[in-house]
Amino acid sequence: MNQNANAEAEIQPNRPAFAVKDAISPEELDRLTDGIIAALKTVYDPEIPADIFELGLIYRVDIDGGRFVTVDMTLTAPGCPVAGEMPVWVRNAVAAVPGVAGVEVKMVFDPPWDQSRMSEEARIALDMW
Repeated sequence: MNQNANAEAEIQPNRPAFAVKDAISPEELDRLTDGIIAALKTVYDPEIPADIFELGLIYRVDIDGGRFVTVDMTLTAPGCPVAGEMPVWVRNAVAAVPGVAGVEVKMVFDPPWDQSRMSEEARIALDMW
């Protein structure tokens, strides 16, 4: 998932925008991006058998020159029973990626999540076509 430095990507189904605020080499950016995506794919909503990345709950990931990562994410519903816990799970998963200096997770509800954000993998896992 190679993105140019300082590029702004429009949110598309299951593809969060990745943005870099300061210069990071393309190789380092690719390594961090791949590691962050892999980390996000380890976090599951306990009520849904699909990871949060494939569900399309990650809206944006910003990486600054100091390797501090900010993640904008949402929930399938604002009243989700793990609303207080899931951001901590995301922060801990991303913080474990080698080279990440720190992580902030922001909950956002605009745009509201809907099933169109799910990947084909998530749709298969949930038998939703």
